[in-house]
This record gives sequence, C-alpha cells and structure tokens, in this order.
Amino acid sequence: MSPKTIVTLSAAAGLIVAAATSNAMAQTPKRIGSFNDWGAYSYQSSNGTVCYALSVPTVKEPGNVDHGDNFFLVTQRTSQNVTYEPQFMAGYTLKENSKVQVNVDGNAFTLFTNANSAWVENAAQEPALVNAMKAGSKMVVKATSRRGTPTSYEYSLKGISAALKAISACK
Repeated sequence: MSPKTIVTLSAAAGLIVAAATSNAMAQTPKRIGSFNDWGAYSYQSSNGTVCYALSVPTVKEPGNVDHGDNFFLVTQRTSQNVTYEPQFMAGYTLKENSKVQVNVDGNAFTLFTNANSAWVENAAQEPALVNAMKAGSKMVVKATSRRGTPTSYEYSLKGISAALKAISACK
C-alpha cells in the first residue's frame, strides 16, 4: 500500500467515525491493520465496537469533477448482529431515489441510496457481494450525483480478504 493510500485510508476512517457518531461521542478509529489496498479499523460507539474494512478508489470518473472523499467499506457490529454490511460512501449527495450499481468482475449488485451513502438493496444479497469481493480483483461502483452527474469509481480488491479476516476477530 502506498504512503498516499495509507494517509487517505486513515483520513477516510476518521470521516466515517465522525459521520457515524455524534460529536460528543466521536472517537478516533483504531487501525487494526493495512492489507494492500484495504485497511481494517475499529471504534467504540454507544452500541459497542464497530469494525470495518475500508478502501478508496484507484480510478475516479469523470476526471473533470470534484468527487470529494469516496470510499467503500464493509462493516461488522457484533453487538447488533451485523456481519459484513457493504456500503458505498460518496463525497457528495447522491441523486434522491437513485440506485448505485456495483460490478465485481461481472457480478452485478444494486444499492439503494440515502444522502451520500448506499447499501445493498436486498440485504439477502450482502453475503454474495462480499463473497464476490473476496474472489474478485476489481470492483466498479457507478453512481449519480444530486446534480445528475454520472460517476464511476474503480476499487482494487487486493487485500479485502485479509481485511475482512481482521475485522472478523474484532469485538
């Protein structure tokens, strides 16, 4: 993992905690480890420990727009019986009632949107997406901004299996 990627992942980890918790409770995430293009992190919330694997895109399209900070994460919250919940977080507000399309080496998944985030539309498909990520090499996420700009992000899946293994032991 390049030094730039490590810094970006660390910044993104902090943004996730800030977005997921109130200011009074926001805590700095603890880095569990770095695994090629993915990082594993944890933080304490009012509902227990939250653990997640996170990556930033290697390619952002179109090249002439400000994408903000975008990342893909897979979260585990054992105290809430949540295991490997995939989520896309955009650095901008997504088009209301739009869908985000995720393609992992030819396997397609649809995510629903809310503000700047997207989750698997059919929760029963979450394990299939995570398994495709573990077996795949590249993931492409296509979204539409509130302004109607189509965007595309390519993520390397190198290290996702190790990052998921690291968060599976996180409690």
